Amino acid sequence: MAFTEINIKPVSVNCIYTGKRFLSPAGKQYKKALAWMIPKVCIPDGKLHIRYRFYFSSAGSDTANAEKAFTDSLAEKNGFNDNRVYKIEMEKFVVPKGQEKIQFEILPYTSTSE
Repeated sequence: MAFTEINIKPVSVNCIYTGKRFLSPAGKQYKKALAWMIPKVCIPDGKLHIRYRFYFSSAGSDTANAEKAFTDSLAEKNGFNDNRVYKIEMEKFVVPKGQEKIQFEILPYTSTSE
């Protein structure tokens, strides 16, 4: 499988939500943009393993916060519950401003410890 690329700046979950569950105006705009940009992809049955590559223009950006905001939209667009995700791998890259993006790959989860 290959990475799918979305040309959008990764945004922190702190910018998306106000309180625990309410979308901020910026969050509504971000999720609306992602709804158009994220393609429908083939989702394996069972447990999932997602690989992310986040391209930030700031070395201080937090991959964990960007992951949650994006995973929520990815799951919503592709019709799966994110409780099926058993493994997440993330890589962070620093790029010039304006070249931010997100790449993802969804694989079946396999574990040698089961």
